[in-house]
Amino acid sequence: MSRIALHGGEPAVTHSLPTYPDIGDEEINAVVHQMRTGPLSIAGTGGIITEFEENFAKYHDVPFALSTNSGTSTLHVALWGAGVVAGSEVITPANTWISAICAILHANGVPVWCDIKPGTCAADAADIERKITTRTHAIMVCHLFGMPADMDKILAVGRKHGIPVIEDGAQSFGATYKGSKSGNLTTIGCTSFFPSKPLGCYGDGGAIFTSDPELGRVIRQIARHGQDKRYHHARVGLNSRLDTLQAAILLPKLGILDDEIAARQRVAEAYNAGLAPLGYDTPVVAEGRTSAWAQYTVRVKNRAAMQEMLRDAGVPTAVHYPLPLNRQPAVADLSVSLPHSDRAAQEVMSLPMHPYLSQSDLAKIIGALAGAGLG
Repeated sequence: MSRIALHGGEPAVTHSLPTYPDIGDEEINAVVHQMRTGPLSIAGTGGIITEFEENFAKYHDVPFALSTNSGTSTLHVALWGAGVVAGSEVITPANTWISAICAILHANGVPVWCDIKPGTCAADAADIERKITTRTHAIMVCHLFGMPADMDKILAVGRKHGIPVIEDGAQSFGATYKGSKSGNLTTIGCTSFFPSKPLGCYGDGGAIFTSDPELGRVIRQIARHGQDKRYHHARVGLNSRLDTLQAAILLPKLGILDDEIAARQRVAEAYNAGLAPLGYDTPVVAEGRTSAWAQYTVRVKNRAAMQEMLRDAGVPTAVHYPLPLNRQPAVADLSVSLPHSDRAAQEVMSLPMHPYLSQSDLAKIIGALAGAGLG
């Protein structure tokens, strides 16, 4: 398949993060075909949307997949589907993108922040359990940087207290946990198809997965204006549907996803081999898990100076995330103590990561990091 860089064919290493999707002939042809032969939006089911959802359900080995118009909308629909109502507390890590908190608040829930494990930057099951109250209605787990969190421990906490766990797998789509794919580790799995994700479209989109047929029925109604049949609305819902052009793009990209993740793994291994001997704190994939490598993230001291030195050397970096959610002005709660989240926010730095980084790109990046020292 011929693939053209979306950013004009310049060396990928010169571009800022997050990474950009690639355009292949198959995607181009699929979009043109859809524009010429089919609707650009489908209100219900059928056509390429149904094909898309069936293929994604098969990829995850689940009976139900519902496409949506964004990852944020997906989380909102999932929370409603889990029965979150006004005053329900939802526990989620503070070290993630703000869409999680927006979804909780739009569902009239109350966000409760938990801390992260320092080694993986994923939600800490022990801290989740400490935050549970009689008002806790759900746990939302974000698989940061591409690797699933410690789901056995988190699911055990959920079962012990009778609380559902919602999986935000936007950064870990295609990763596995003890043989099961991210998105199929809990009752409700969510993902995003934002362009920077391991599986990205050229606009926005998302999907929800579940093995519970009744929950799947409810989720579909919520995401389609509460409609249970044409012009008949059983509940209040949302307008959250994927447009057919994005489905046309995602179908062929799904077909090469596993190959791209294998290529990301090779990039990560090259980084590890080059950076570990230099003393960098490189990411570790826990036993029984694989990573989709949405990001390749190291920890450094004096990050601002490091970023400036790397920028001067032509190497872009990014920070995921520079401010824990409990410190964001819109939702600030400074009474919460999250020492590991605070430390990660000061130290994490993501390097260029995508399946098509060349050996010369990697040599340039690693050489620049060698020259920068440890900050």
